[in-house]
Amino acid sequence: MTVLDRELLASFDASVSDVSTAVTMPPEVYTDRDFLEFERQAVFAHEWLCVGRASRIAEVGDWFTTTVNGEPVIVARAKGGSVRAFSAICQHRGMQIAEGEGNATKFTCPYHLWSYDLTGRLLGAPAMERTVGFDRKDFPLPSLAVEVWHGFVFVHFDADPAPLAPTLASYEPYIEHFELETAICPDTVTLADLPWNWKVMFENFNDGYHANKLHHTIQDFCPSELAAFPVPWDESSNVIVRTNGYTHIDGGFNATTKALLPVFPKLTEAERWRSTFAMMPPTLCFGTAPDLAFFFIVRPKTADTIDLEIGYLYHPTSLEHPMFAHLAAMSDVGVQVFVRQDQDATTKVQRGMHSRFAARGRYSWQEETHVQFNRWLVQRYRRGWPEA
Repeated sequence: MTVLDRELLASFDASVSDVSTAVTMPPEVYTDRDFLEFERQAVFAHEWLCVGRASRIAEVGDWFTTTVNGEPVIVARAKGGSVRAFSAICQHRGMQIAEGEGNATKFTCPYHLWSYDLTGRLLGAPAMERTVGFDRKDFPLPSLAVEVWHGFVFVHFDADPAPLAPTLASYEPYIEHFELETAICPDTVTLADLPWNWKVMFENFNDGYHANKLHHTIQDFCPSELAAFPVPWDESSNVIVRTNGYTHIDGGFNATTKALLPVFPKLTEAERWRSTFAMMPPTLCFGTAPDLAFFFIVRPKTADTIDLEIGYLYHPTSLEHPMFAHLAAMSDVGVQVFVRQDQDATTKVQRGMHSRFAARGRYSWQEETHVQFNRWLVQRYRRGWPEA
């Protein structure tokens, strides 16, 4: 028996009203296996999905593989410098032709040596000359649409999707002075099988309500009462934004509560008194502080688990600081305090969603982003809801 009935669809109405009257989403949307499969088809299959930083494939021939909505995908820098994305599944017998990352001029399936170029075009297929009507041009690796936004690579399964950038325009004034296209991402780390739903991850990331409650003492410099929601969400938007003020200039998410690395040089004084937190569902969580930016790429695996890629971005001049490595390490130690606290909370939230006593709770004004996220989701749920 499926949960995807008219009653559940109608129940979403209560979660998209004003934050003062709205209730939280039904627990089953966080726990049900069939509901996640519905989301894969209704949401992930028709949205721009972040796969990483373009700097990861800086040179022609550079490539990496990732999983996008359950599909193994190759992201590569082709001749001429264009970024391409295509399926990693050989079009002969379905073997995955590449894993990991590297630099190459072509990809060769180890099973029967079918080979493809950096755009996915089939180059060679041994011993196929007796196959009637076989033409190499008919068997490329299926491609995905690609857009690069501020150095982030997004892909889309639709053949001709609407551009991404216009749907993120409302966030542009908050990040223009960070010069993200040239920001440096030294490396990322991926945490596998984290035990919570992908939406729990998004909600926790942009939850101003818990800031100096769960993170008391270490985040008192960035308190819940200084949360603001200056970007009203509308149906054309794919970004949900919160700003959070500081109690002192150049705050930092570490034990000193101050920025440890050089501040981005073009920031205004007002920008040095706040962080921004932006959700670009369904895959990217992005935030800023005066000395760094940070991102989380969310990849659902089951209704109860995700993989999470985490990275930091620094201004290029930060790396010239003689103590950069030590300061970055100190900053990360501070962030890990937040990570441990958040992981404990989100694990227990997901566990609680399975309880018979899980409730549809009420929102604080400091949770405006949750209601905006609900509106983004419900718009897509309604569009893709099964007829029967």
